[in-house]
Amino acid sequence: MSAPPVPPLGTRFDLVIFDCDGVLIDSEIISARMLIAELAKLRVRIDLDYVSRHFLGRSYPTVMATIRREFGLDLPEDFEAKYRAALLAAFETELRIMPHVRAAIDGLRLPYCVATSSSPIRVAKSLGLVGLGDLVGPRLFTASMVARGKPAPDLFHLAAAHCGVAPERCLVIEDSLTGIRAGLAAGMEVWRFTGGSHMAGAQGAVPVPPEPDDARPHRHFASFATFLSLHPDFQRCT
Repeated sequence: MSAPPVPPLGTRFDLVIFDCDGVLIDSEIISARMLIAELAKLRVRIDLDYVSRHFLGRSYPTVMATIRREFGLDLPEDFEAKYRAALLAAFETELRIMPHVRAAIDGLRLPYCVATSSSPIRVAKSLGLVGLGDLVGPRLFTASMVARGKPAPDLFHLAAAHCGVAPERCLVIEDSLTGIRAGLAAGMEVWRFTGGSHMAGAQGAVPVPPEPDDARPHRHFASFATFLSLHPDFQRCT
């Protein structure tokens, strides 16, 4: 089966679809460290590079299925609850909104929504903590709403359909290769945001894999401070 066509750079857009973790909120490095710590308690040793290659942008059930398969591990029944509780506790003190995101969203002329692999509870809590709670509701789409999560295109197709926009008129903002693949498979233009702490070369950052041929975005940008100037459709007329 051939890959679906993707629109060329310069397309006019009717909808911007933002990923959440690593795009709107600077959460990926926190999640990676917490998962490594919780698995270490079960004598499963993984590092940040392993997290980046296998888990970045994927849903929790997919992550757990990978761990079971790769390590032959039967996770305790309470593992998920303990991990989620530890993660949300860390978010309470460490989670930050991505710099300049609030201004970019408030100044965006186009309709927008969020499509994330996070669970509904986690994403609602996360967005609320950083002052983006207004994105929770009809603008929020999670992997729990579709049969196949990213890198399948289902979540992005669902978001576009609910918003009444054709896929080729959508712009996806992603940070992970998994999310980039999903956006391209959906026939949408994809821009990769590279400004999160997990990709910024900070000490302890998750190593960023090179972009393979099937996960090359149409564009890169590293700061939401310049986001509204990147396309003529974005900025509100003054």
